[in-house]
Amino acid sequence: MRTISLVSALALSIACLAVPATAQQAPANPSAAAGVHTDLPRVAHPSHYAISITPDATNLTFTGTSSVDLEVTEASPVLTLHALDLKIASATLTPAGGAAMPVTVTMDAASQTARFAAAQPLAPGKYRLDTTYSGVINTQANGLFALDYPDKVTGKDVRGLFTQFEAPDARRFAPMFDEPIYKATFDLSAVVPSNRMAISNMPTIKEEDLGKGLKRVTFGTSPKMSSYLLFFALGDFERMAKEAAPGVQAGIVAPRGSGEQPRFALDELAPLIPYYSEYFGQPYPLPKLDNVAAPGQSQFFSAMENWGAILTFERILLNDPAITSASARQNIVTTQAHEVAHQWFGNLVTMAWWEDLWLNEGFASWMETKATAHFHPDWFPLLGRVEGREAAMGLDGFKTTHPIVQEIKTVDETNQAFDAITYQKGEAVISMLESFAGETVWRDGLRAYMRDHKFANTRSRDLWQAVEKAGAPGLTSVATDFTTKPGIPLVKVTGLTCRKGVSTVMLEQGEFSIDRKDQVAGQPQQWKVPLLVSAGGEATRTILDGGKGTVTVNGCGPVVINAGQLGYYRSLYTPKMLASLKTAMPSLQPVDQMGLIADNLALSTSGYQPYAPALDLLAAVPGNANPVVASSAFGRYVGAWRTLEKDPATQKRLAAKVAATWKPRLMTLGFDPKANESLPDADLRSTLISGFGTMGDPDVVAEARRRFAMLASNPKALDGPQKTTWLNIVARNATKADWDAIRQMAAASNSAVERQFLYTLLGRPADPALAAAARDLALTDVPGKTTSAAMIVAAAGLHPDATYDFAVANRAKIEGLVDAQSRVTFIASLANASNDPAMLAKLEAFKATVPAEASRPVDRVIGGLSERAKARPLFVKGLTDWLNARKK
Repeated sequence: MRTISLVSALALSIACLAVPATAQQAPANPSAAAGVHTDLPRVAHPSHYAISITPDATNLTFTGTSSVDLEVTEASPVLTLHALDLKIASATLTPAGGAAMPVTVTMDAASQTARFAAAQPLAPGKYRLDTTYSGVINTQANGLFALDYPDKVTGKDVRGLFTQFEAPDARRFAPMFDEPIYKATFDLSAVVPSNRMAISNMPTIKEEDLGKGLKRVTFGTSPKMSSYLLFFALGDFERMAKEAAPGVQAGIVAPRGSGEQPRFALDELAPLIPYYSEYFGQPYPLPKLDNVAAPGQSQFFSAMENWGAILTFERILLNDPAITSASARQNIVTTQAHEVAHQWFGNLVTMAWWEDLWLNEGFASWMETKATAHFHPDWFPLLGRVEGREAAMGLDGFKTTHPIVQEIKTVDETNQAFDAITYQKGEAVISMLESFAGETVWRDGLRAYMRDHKFANTRSRDLWQAVEKAGAPGLTSVATDFTTKPGIPLVKVTGLTCRKGVSTVMLEQGEFSIDRKDQVAGQPQQWKVPLLVSAGGEATRTILDGGKGTVTVNGCGPVVINAGQLGYYRSLYTPKMLASLKTAMPSLQPVDQMGLIADNLALSTSGYQPYAPALDLLAAVPGNANPVVASSAFGRYVGAWRTLEKDPATQKRLAAKVAATWKPRLMTLGFDPKANESLPDADLRSTLISGFGTMGDPDVVAEARRRFAMLASNPKALDGPQKTTWLNIVARNATKADWDAIRQMAAASNSAVERQFLYTLLGRPADPALAAAARDLALTDVPGKTTSAAMIVAAAGLHPDATYDFAVANRAKIEGLVDAQSRVTFIASLANASNDPAMLAKLEAFKATVPAEASRPVDRVIGGLSERAKARPLFVKGLTDWLNARKK
């Protein structure tokens, strides 16, 4: 699953600145899964489900029947399965070779279970549980849900149905053993309108005409898999497909009328299947892999890795030349790379329980970068790992953090596990471990892991043992440190000498913290930290263990103690070393340029050093830098500019300095796309235009207004990859007439993606009255059930206090606009940009209204705001002093 982050971090906000079933390996008996958490009594496990549903899309309900083949492993008075929002009309239990017997059903909403009791206790043996039931079709992405969208040909609203079951929502579709360790095969069929296309994990094997405009669609039997990977979709779709590997077809399923929009995604999807098959040493085990475009959005996730039928929201899958930007095209590639990686890491081999969710998400994040670098090295995707590391550290530096492998006991805790620690820290630690083991040994270990555990469940230690056995002694101890301990190592240089071309670097390991600096300084955690140290020559690998160490490395050039930036730690240099790095900055590798700036800004923000050295490094990035580095550096300047909102004079000075370096780069790129330009250059253009627009650059704002005015005579005047960029600038500076024009454009659009974007723009204006109008509009049915939440998020960008108050005052309505998984996180996150001290008390009051196990998102926002209140004036002073010093 690809998630959407709802919580900004202090460090960033301030510094931002088909194999037949008989060939499948059977998993271990879940009833004997010692030490693995469960919400269910471990007295039974399923082997096969046969589910049939009949959806009523108009009335948002469905009926279903389910037959579960299961084995009772120890005598029990009842059989307990998960069930949520289901009304079970009847149930029978049939012993193998026996007669069906009625059972009494007791529903428990609190535990989300159904208990089935027969007249006599159940003896060990094999049974079949048959149920008939009904359920609800939701309007947010939980269980079976509906999305309404404009038909691309007629513009009339049509409705599609989709499912989203991760983490605990397959239980909304049928009574199930809804935990990842309970793997089983699935047969799914559905009674649907004859003129609609139905999609599931496996291809359709039969369609039967039932008359009266209905048909029964039956899908093939799935591989052995966890319940959360089951998928069903129904709608007015079309499918574009091609062969990806012998016996495997790749397809993009999209709303009718999409035409060639799926082509780019399909061409990127198909090669991933043989690439991953070769890398993991296991062929893709299904006959097809579809990616289904859902014309809506979620505040919790952007794509989901259902086996053989990925779900991706249309705005992140289809390439519409009228609106798809360069960054959106890149996102199509990286999102697919992530979800296809899951077909092996997560689907073929699945974590035993949600505490090891990172075995899915961290590895898919790491593999998406590796795959993108393989197919598109000219996009410099490996540089993105620096920003991913920073996103993780932005959470990991607070006391509210958690280890990668975390204790999870409840549904709410599971939902909260989809965060930057699981994804980005997971990717960063894996990258570090791959570097420690070596690429070949690491890959050989992964192949052994896949071979030994396919169609089964694992825990983290299974992976470490496989990689160690492949030839990486000591990896388990390093991996255990970084996955079971929360927080961030701090590697400090305590001395440096260079004689006869050899540098000797003395190091000490502490712990970096944003909100507990003094506390961790006295009693820092200890990690075994893999280092890669360079001094302008050949780099040296070593392990910093025991808190102190000395490294010798050839060369007397500027020392980088995290060369290549694959280590998950902060690097604290001496002032003299930072001065040397500043001079050397233009000649350093792009990844080290990005990593050094990010590290030092975070260290300065948290009080480990003054601001000047960090800002000097930022200023040393040349205007002709690698486009990804340039985008990152420029974005940090824009973040710094925003913090000066109460000091317009200093803001103006900073804007002038930024323009002196980066305006010439924009003028070289030009305002319009060029033929055959690289994607990073196209993306940099958008970043520069957007940033200068935010800072009120008169040339850029005037150009945005000129282009917007053209729409009056030509509605397609802005079509192209820059459309979203220019319209964002207009929206920020919108007048009432501009706002009304954007609203009219949204209502008239036949594109679900464009309509969502335009309605969201209505929340962006700096004018508080227009932002308030957008919030009010969001509570109506006009924007669409899944667009309203995005409008409210947009309004919170410049108006966090008013938007947060609005959300709390309309809490019941707001919670109906977001997925169940993200309700607490959504409301709390609206306060992220607040500078009002009174917000802390408001958040504490809100926290008191949520279950304790669901309060972590609120604590994170409270912690972030508290630290920012302390850090902001220090940052403003540091930045002002630095600007003053550079005038002299």
